[in-house]
Amino acid sequence: MNEKKALSAVLGGKCPRCREGKVFKYPASKIRSFNVMHETCEVCGLRFEVEPGFFYGSMYVSYGFSVGIFLATWIGITLLIEDASIWTYIITVVVLAAIAYPFNVRLSRLIMLHAFGGVKYDRSFVKGK
Repeated sequence: MNEKKALSAVLGGKCPRCREGKVFKYPASKIRSFNVMHETCEVCGLRFEVEPGFFYGSMYVSYGFSVGIFLATWIGITLLIEDASIWTYIITVVVLAAIAYPFNVRLSRLIMLHAFGGVKYDRSFVKGK
């Protein structure tokens, strides 16, 4: 049985119901439109925005990732550089947060959709079943 796991569906940007359809229209590397989502799943037809403003909740998930980036940067700089200035910390955090921003937004929305979207995996929507 080749059943997709929830974690691989989240990391792969797939639909929570069929775990095959793509949630986002463009890759994360396309800076101007990395956050554009399909309205419905191309495989099972699931509407991704469960209710108006549903993805505002993903800001809390995104905040948690941002705090993680800050803490990891602080620990890394503290361990690698003995007397680092405050500007070293600030510049490093800002640069890393800017680089991670597209991935942070996408992952936060996917976690929100999979965890709180009220949709369970349904094997009947998988191709070939």
